[in-house]
Amino acid sequence: MKSTINKYGLFGAITGFVIFISHLAFAKNLSYSTLEVLGYISIFLSLSFIYFGIKHFRDNVNEGSITLGKALMIGLLISVLVGIGIAIADFIYTKFLNPNFFEDYTQMLIEQGRGDEVFEMTSLMGATFMLVLVVIIGFIVSLISGLILQRK
Repeated sequence: MKSTINKYGLFGAITGFVIFISHLAFAKNLSYSTLEVLGYISIFLSLSFIYFGIKHFRDNVNEGSITLGKALMIGLLISVLVGIGIAIADFIYTKFLNPNFFEDYTQMLIEQGRGDEVFEMTSLMGATFMLVLVVIIGFIVSLISGLILQRK
């Protein structure tokens, strides 16, 4: 189980890191709503490795069977690795590549009359938020994948 989690988690983390950094490289030319959509696309593409990891474990390691509980565990652990990859990309972007990101985003919210949504954010807080968000979405993907793939 450990090798399946490491393999598919690493694939997902690398995919998430590369896609996230790639679209953020063009961030100055894109609207924040477009960036948000691209961010969710990168998260879901990276988390697709949950399904493939669970399927690989069921078919190649566990003799064609898997319980929902084991599928959830595999999926959640893969999502943690994916979340770490995306969180690192987010941290690098907001700390080094565009250190004014949070100030610019705050200014955009104020200009749109959404100043009540503003709160102080650091690169570490943003990366932590991304990690938690990816794991929560990963839980949902794991649950759906486990329900589809479970066999006793």
